[in-house]
Amino acid sequence: LRFDEQVHVVVFKSEVKGVFCAGADLKERAKMDDAEVGEFVRRLRNLMDEIAALPVPTIAAIDGYALGGGLELALACDLRVAASSAKMGLIETTRGLLPGAGGTQRLPRCVGIGLAKELIFTGRQIDGEQAFSMGLVNHSVPQNSEGDAAYQRALSLAKEILPQAPFAVKMGKLAINKGMEV
Repeated sequence: LRFDEQVHVVVFKSEVKGVFCAGADLKERAKMDDAEVGEFVRRLRNLMDEIAALPVPTIAAIDGYALGGGLELALACDLRVAASSAKMGLIETTRGLLPGAGGTQRLPRCVGIGLAKELIFTGRQIDGEQAFSMGLVNHSVPQNSEGDAAYQRALSLAKEILPQAPFAVKMGKLAINKGMEV
């Protein structure tokens, strides 16, 4: 995608109804030794960094659960749209773990340090409306009978972006991302 000049916006959605991404398989992770866990987390962090570094806008369509690494995936995207009924949270602390794929850096940039600490320390899950009120998502929409309301809104948002000059959009994204580092 990084090198495909025909791609102007990427929308991330799940094919599983009611779940955006439920995070890592903790049963699988429990079978790993320390070295394997370290490699697993490093690869996840690299994947999220690659998604964040895509030169085109990325939109997460959160139509269900986005927990742990699932919320970290959404946070790696530029924009997030959630169904009001979606459930989100960096729940790792409830499992004796730490968000390891960028959530501890990306969540405070979205919602502020104090609120990010509260959400991470408590492992609290929030719905799409709460996420919108705190700035975690750009839009919260009522879920539809097909279970894809966030995806439909994400497509509308992508259609608003598509007519804009691709180079200007890419440079705008780059300028914003670099500016956040200074």
